Amino acid sequence: MGCWRGSGTVLACLLLLRPLPSPACPAACRCSSGDVDCREHALREVPQSLWANTSALWLGYNFITVLGPRSFPPLPGLLLLSLPHNRLELIHSRALVGLGALQELDLSDNHLTVLTPETFLPLVSLATLNLGSNRLGELDPEVLGALPQLQTLLLQNNPWACSCGILPLWRWLSHNGDKVPEKSLLLCKVPEQLNKYPIMAFRNESFRQCQESSLSAQHYITFFIIGPFSFMASIFFCTFMGSIIVVYDSLRRESYCWRRP
Repeated sequence: MGCWRGSGTVLACLLLLRPLPSPACPAACRCSSGDVDCREHALREVPQSLWANTSALWLGYNFITVLGPRSFPPLPGLLLLSLPHNRLELIHSRALVGLGALQELDLSDNHLTVLTPETFLPLVSLATLNLGSNRLGELDPEVLGALPQLQTLLLQNNPWACSCGILPLWRWLSHNGDKVPEKSLLLCKVPEQLNKYPIMAFRNESFRQCQESSLSAQHYITFFIIGPFSFMASIFFCTFMGSIIVVYDSLRRESYCWRRP
């Protein structure tokens, strides 16, 4: 009886010492040592049943169009996220929350047209960002300013609009060119007369008209306030002057009548 109890205790200890089973690999993926490969499976969203210790997630060549605020489960150890050749049009401002350890993000060959600074704020460790072959016409440098550890940025094959709106990006590239290895390949798409013209071939004089005609937000606010006020003041002034003229004409006629014999 004592032996039985002893063997039961040993068995219980062995069961406690056995590691907990890891979550199953998503059906559309292949998993191995922290790598989750979900490429080329016609996925329309990010799989949710991912290992918590996932370090690399490959989602290229699928049909994902939107990254919403709950697209990713908690992945505190994720270092690489690859999403090329999808149909991404929108990344929610909180889509990447919880991926603070991420070091490399590939968003190339998608349909992105606009990016906001809030999008990349959670990625405090990101070193490499690939935005090549999207539909970006402009890019606010504040988007890049949200990435303090950024070392490599890829922007080639985007339809850049070389108007005054490209000036902030041109300035950023001029001071951070070492982070953009293929900056010579950034070409204008519009206007037509500048099609395939290199952005980095511009000089400061090229934007002189933009700098002279640019107005700050305070200027627009001032115009917005002064405009209606001036309009109302002009109406009041015209009404006042008209009343004076009418009164003066009435008094003049009355005086003329009194003077008649």
